[in-house]
Amino acid sequence: MTALKVAVTNQKGEKLHDIKLNEAVFGVTPNQQAMFDAVVMQQASLRQGTHDTKDRSEVSGGGKKPYRQKGTGRARQGSIRAPQYRGGGIVFGPTPRSYRYKINRKVARLALKSYLSTFAADGTLKVVDKFELEEIKTKQFAQIMKDLGLTRKVLFVFDEDEEWENVWLSMRNLPEANFEFAESVSCLELANTYTLVCTEAAVNKIQEGLQ
Repeated sequence: MTALKVAVTNQKGEKLHDIKLNEAVFGVTPNQQAMFDAVVMQQASLRQGTHDTKDRSEVSGGGKKPYRQKGTGRARQGSIRAPQYRGGGIVFGPTPRSYRYKINRKVARLALKSYLSTFAADGTLKVVDKFELEEIKTKQFAQIMKDLGLTRKVLFVFDEDEEWENVWLSMRNLPEANFEFAESVSCLELANTYTLVCTEAAVNKIQEGLQ
């Protein structure tokens, strides 16, 4: 399988070397339908589903028959809490439920590859050898983003085995910076990102998981 190349820089934006990207992961033709299905599925999974209305068995009152069955000339009624009465129960109203569902594993993998390939093709994929922060300092990380030319929403992806704690704590107050591990990058996060910045170790981890 042929490979793509992308420059690897340090956290100051200085080029160090090139890294080969697996075309089976970063060079596929984006499948728009798979990308859409994956994002909608993940958005649905985030819904709380706590909405609730009361049906006629749950509203208070109405234990007594409002009037006798026959002889009044009116329609027969069993409770003033029937749906047609003011204060009555709701018919077919929403009740607590889970909106979570799954898509096929192959479709999910294709969607993730499609997003990664889009970043690689658009030139909005940046690879940094590693990030080093000796202290938790938001101002220092903001300068790193400036050195890398990052001004719009960015997703920083790390390998879980790297030193990432200081980086994460330093970027928390920057609204345009988001953090994720290579093992759990989602299509929804990628859809809401303008630039994808991965460490070299994270790129290798992503390629291992999607080959």
